[in-house]
Amino acid sequence: MASKEILLLVLCWGFVVLATTSFGANVTYDHRAVVIGGKRRVLISGSIHYPRSTPEMWPDLIQKSKDGGLDVIETYVFWNLHEPVRNQYNFEGRYDLVKFVKLVAEAGLYAHLRIGPYVCAEWNFGGFPLWLHFIPGIQFRTDNEPFKAEMQRFTAKIVDMMKQEKLYASQGGPIILSQIENEYGNIDSAYGAAGKSYIKWAAGMALSLDTGVPWVMCQQSDAPDPIINTCNGFYCDQFTPNSNNKPKMWTENWSGWFLSFGGAVPYRPVEDLAFAVARFFQRGGTFQNYYMYHGGTNFDRTSGGPFISTSYDYDAPLDEYGLIRQPKWGHLKDLHKAIKLCEAALVATDPTYPSLGPNLEATVYKTGSGLCSAFLANIGTNSDVTVKFNGNSYLLPAWSVSILPDCKNVVFNTAKINSVTLVPSFSRQSLQVAADSSDAIGSGWSYINEPVGISKDDAFTKPGLLEQINTTADQSDYLWYSLSTNIKADEPLLEDGSKTVLHVQSLGHALHAFINGKLVGSGYGSSSNAKVTVDFPIALAPGKNTFDLLSLTVGLQNYGAFYEKTGAGITGPVQLKGSGNGTNIDLSSQQWTYQTGLKGEELNFPSGSSTQWDSKSTLPKLQPLVWYKVIFIFHYIFYSVHQLKDLNVGIKNF
Repeated sequence: MASKEILLLVLCWGFVVLATTSFGANVTYDHRAVVIGGKRRVLISGSIHYPRSTPEMWPDLIQKSKDGGLDVIETYVFWNLHEPVRNQYNFEGRYDLVKFVKLVAEAGLYAHLRIGPYVCAEWNFGGFPLWLHFIPGIQFRTDNEPFKAEMQRFTAKIVDMMKQEKLYASQGGPIILSQIENEYGNIDSAYGAAGKSYIKWAAGMALSLDTGVPWVMCQQSDAPDPIINTCNGFYCDQFTPNSNNKPKMWTENWSGWFLSFGGAVPYRPVEDLAFAVARFFQRGGTFQNYYMYHGGTNFDRTSGGPFISTSYDYDAPLDEYGLIRQPKWGHLKDLHKAIKLCEAALVATDPTYPSLGPNLEATVYKTGSGLCSAFLANIGTNSDVTVKFNGNSYLLPAWSVSILPDCKNVVFNTAKINSVTLVPSFSRQSLQVAADSSDAIGSGWSYINEPVGISKDDAFTKPGLLEQINTTADQSDYLWYSLSTNIKADEPLLEDGSKTVLHVQSLGHALHAFINGKLVGSGYGSSSNAKVTVDFPIALAPGKNTFDLLSLTVGLQNYGAFYEKTGAGITGPVQLKGSGNGTNIDLSSQQWTYQTGLKGEELNFPSGSSTQWDSKSTLPKLQPLVWYKVIFIFHYIFYSVHQLKDLNVGIKNF
């Protein structure tokens, strides 16, 4: 970037930042943009989910978002957090939605409230409370009266809360948009005609709540007027609204991806992310949201799935801990400045597309009053190209967009990073001290053994194998299936040379099998297939034999048509197979004893228990069902590229 181009960017941006967010405005839209207080706006948004961070973090996250050039903070509303028991609400602590929205307003930013109330979001059960599943006759997300009644009741509850606090823009608040439903268009064909009528009902229900701001439906090409249909994806430059009267909006630009247990850590290069954003604004977009701008953490048991990790870092501009991720944050900040320099021209007119050649695109926004902004794109991935535009020559790196706020000077190119690069690293020395020194951490490592099988007073017995979610109501990830049966001395399974196999089929997500108190094997599903089928070789003894099967869920299904019917747990069959003589015994229909949760959960390990933890110097290793406890003290530090050079330390060493 030439020095005069940098000067242009700095001087012009100085005028842009003087504009402040004014609340109390009428919010509408037309074919070009969201219209706030009678003015079309170019809006750059970022998703921050309030329960994926702590209230102490919120002001800093919001300020860093503003400093990064955002105008809007977008969040889902999480039904299962706010109404864990029907008609019993929780809006405290990390669930304090009103406080979060007010902090957004205090920072001078707008808010987009995605009520849903289905959120997906890699969140347990898609954000629906488990009690919803037990309402007689209910079927989720379709033209079903019990479901619609509950959905309307909760949506109205949230809207009324926002109105009471005067948080909608029409009341002087920051909320300029709301969303009803979420990516239903991806699955609506599975519901047939009932899906079509449901989406019309949802739109009408939302409009009847009279928020005074527009409603959107993402990934819903047939969103009824006046609901705005919007795009989600890695690239949305080719998206077209379903009406010429609606603006082109991008509600989820995936800054990375979520992490599954056992999967690779997601990474999206900022050059590609910036390219996607610039292309969207180049081709007529005026509202774009990063999903996520800060991903955060799936605290407690909120991870969806199955097998979605507790980290929801998402390779976002603000990392899981709220720290700035460079160069992603800084490069996008520079991009936002450049786009804002074009705002007056972008909202004033529709674009024209002068020809530059194959895999090259020019887009010009020019008004009769003399405003002119342009985007030059090289959408090829293999080579840099020099192009002629307005009588000047411009070098376009492969897969890049150059932004010219005055149709002459390039102030930003998506492939050229000028922001500092930071390399995060844990301080190994501090971690070592914490792990090895009892003086540094207090009590050091300690442990307690979890009992195998039934150990709680609330166990119960039922014939046959029970589905896990219906049994536990998701009060725990664990369900014990326990059975004692007598094996006669003359049973063919005990004949010399017979090899007995325990065969178990489960809907998932994981299981551990114990015979007579001894672990005989474990099985695990995956994010792509949660079901588990295992065959464990076992040794049986004449007389009483105890079978204890521990089934685990690892985040309930959060996506897909009819996902609430997926189920989990050991639904069978459970069989003993004699491979030597072909004898099979089916245990599935016998009287099984069930226990929801572990004894350690009942005692609220580790913090709530008065039980003595064992702190022997030698800890049990490779043993099942052991609770371990330790306190770590660590430091999280950053080195910039320049610091690394000064320290003469190679980046590869980190």
